[in-house]
Amino acid sequence: MANSQVSALTGCDQDNHDKENDLKAFDNTKAGVKGLVDTGIQTIPKFFVAPAEETCSKICDFSQPHLSVPVIDLKDTDTDPARRKQVVEAIGLASNTWGFFQVVNHEIPQSTIYDVIQSIQRFHEQPNHVKEKFYSREKTKKVRFISNFDLYKARFANWRDTLFCHMAPNPPPPEEYPEACREMLMKFSESVKKLGENLFELLSEALGLKSNRLTEMGCADGHVFFCHYYPGCPEPDRTLGHTKHCDPDFLTILLQDQIGGLQVLHDETQWIDIPPVEGALVVNIGELLQLISNDKFKAAEHRVLANCSTSPRISVACFFTTHFDPSKTLFGPIKELSEDSLPLYRETSVMDYIDSFNTVGLGGVSSLARLRL
Repeated sequence: MANSQVSALTGCDQDNHDKENDLKAFDNTKAGVKGLVDTGIQTIPKFFVAPAEETCSKICDFSQPHLSVPVIDLKDTDTDPARRKQVVEAIGLASNTWGFFQVVNHEIPQSTIYDVIQSIQRFHEQPNHVKEKFYSREKTKKVRFISNFDLYKARFANWRDTLFCHMAPNPPPPEEYPEACREMLMKFSESVKKLGENLFELLSEALGLKSNRLTEMGCADGHVFFCHYYPGCPEPDRTLGHTKHCDPDFLTILLQDQIGGLQVLHDETQWIDIPPVEGALVVNIGELLQLISNDKFKAAEHRVLANCSTSPRISVACFFTTHFDPSKTLFGPIKELSEDSLPLYRETSVMDYIDSFNTVGLGGVSSLARLRL
């Protein structure tokens, strides 16, 4: 990163601070947040600074330390009907009350999870002249490296870099994925697709529907990876790793390392930590699943605190969505679920929903709220 660019970013003259120019200077480095950290900065650039109400935990009620996101064991769900019924009930309750749960015994080996984390770290820690070839803000690119998708319209930037990879349907040729993580992402894609299909069956049953109902609707037809890298932050109390948001998909399966920092907003009053559990994957309901379930399942707001560790935090979020598919198939509340109550939302296509989400940006009125009848 050039000295002139670093000077602009660190804000030697904050009185004459020009946010747009600083954003452009940061973007033009194509080095992301890691590039800033590599310069040895001790003060974060002004455009990363979040309002105090965003970073504080004043709404937390620590008088209830027993509150925690459910951890659900998927063992024997395919062979033991009684056990499957218990798991279906647990998933249904978690999806309605938390919007989040963790799963263990999901049949994705711990060795695979470890290798995926290592491969993503390897990509992000390459020399910048290697990874900058993937840097792009072109939304139609199926593989791209970026720092802050909404950099130019967000109230403040997040302390995070991302490798985005479209995996299904119609993935790009394998050689378009970065060599540093290509093999592991393709392997993980196969495993997480199978897990997603299994979870959609359990979620269907939790809604009182046939087990194949959600997959028949196309909820598992596509998925993309958001491979996040959260460098250590010199001022973690002044920014966030990821602004509070709900996911604009059907379902998210998250692989996170052991650093921690993920929180879910419970009952709209309490930020609750979702600590890493060895071998577990985090699952959360997306806004599109809330829509088609007619609010039987809830998409919960969540955020990631800025990383105060000297080691980077790494996560891979698998979004089940088909937003690269030009299909105009409309999704609305499932009729069987609104027989006893009126549908709560208008129909929408996935593409239109994503376009609306991108237009609104994080922190605005949600796309889901705009569709409410």
